[in-house]
Amino acid sequence: MHNSAATQALVASNAGDDWRLCVAPMIDVTDRHCRYFHRLLAPRARLYTEMITTGALLHGDAQRHLDFNRQEHPVALQLGGSEPDALVASAKLGAQWGYDEINLNVGCPSDRVQSGRFGACLMREPQLVADCMAAMAEAVDVPVTVKCRIGVDEQEPTEALFAMVEACAAVGVKTFIVHARKAWLKGLSPKENRDIPPLDYPLVWRLKAERPDLTIIINGGIATLDEALGHLDHVDGVMMGRAAYHDAGQLGQVDRRIFGEDVADLDAADAVRAYLPYVEAQLETGVPLAHMTRHMLGLFHGRKGARTWRRILTVEGSKAGAGIEVILAALEGVEQTRPSPNPLPQGEGFLVS
Repeated sequence: MHNSAATQALVASNAGDDWRLCVAPMIDVTDRHCRYFHRLLAPRARLYTEMITTGALLHGDAQRHLDFNRQEHPVALQLGGSEPDALVASAKLGAQWGYDEINLNVGCPSDRVQSGRFGACLMREPQLVADCMAAMAEAVDVPVTVKCRIGVDEQEPTEALFAMVEACAAVGVKTFIVHARKAWLKGLSPKENRDIPPLDYPLVWRLKAERPDLTIIINGGIATLDEALGHLDHVDGVMMGRAAYHDAGQLGQVDRRIFGEDVADLDAADAVRAYLPYVEAQLETGVPLAHMTRHMLGLFHGRKGARTWRRILTVEGSKAGAGIEVILAALEGVEQTRPSPNPLPQGEGFLVS
């Protein structure tokens, strides 16, 4: 199973500049263990690191931040910053490490980001963003992309979004990931900014219609692959965030449903088994089991046995010396609830449409 996953990952590395289904960069979530697990589920999806600030890379432990498994390709490095020289140096590190894309965060609304003059507050400075993007594009051979909001605070989205895109497109940026909400930097917490500002999907669709030469990926509140397919009638790609994490089982359908591959959907239980060799290898290096199993808690979301699965992984997985026997016990708890014989076609038993 592990060798099969490696073969699928090599196919993924040849996916080229394809953003049809992306898993969003999420701070404290999309670390290398999370990305490896998501890659097993969806060989063609494009994965993103957590946002890494230029300061952390240039003045901290770059290897710790940048190391990833070769099976993660295609994988993008997301940077946070607004100083062209620092972004150039960071982008060069990312390219040297082998990332397939360098993405600039122009959407994160946290207080720390605002005080550092990066993230969503850069929506007010489209020319600065364009200057940063131009400098990075000159320095590296991989695509440089922007992830932005449709505006911040009192900005008019139809003006703010188009101003950002036009400024960056003028210096050669071709790919934009647009979170279809404003960010309210005054009055809302980062968590509230993920839900309270209303979504404006038609504005992002309009951007694609008016700039068909650009690659436009839509982000924000997209919970299912059915919804993703609906957006693909209007834009080039979809980025899923929390839904891809808390209901990761649906990623097992991505290659067939989104990319049109003639492949069977990956059963969630099979993905767990494929993950075991990686977990064992990481345990041998001293990585605690919980650092890896936390990314699997939502795998059986909405299915029988999901509570048992979460309980065993959470309680037993956090104990000192916990090993893969915890995962196997949790998986057994799920599979004991599985109907037998299974009335669904092979490969469909644990899938969400």
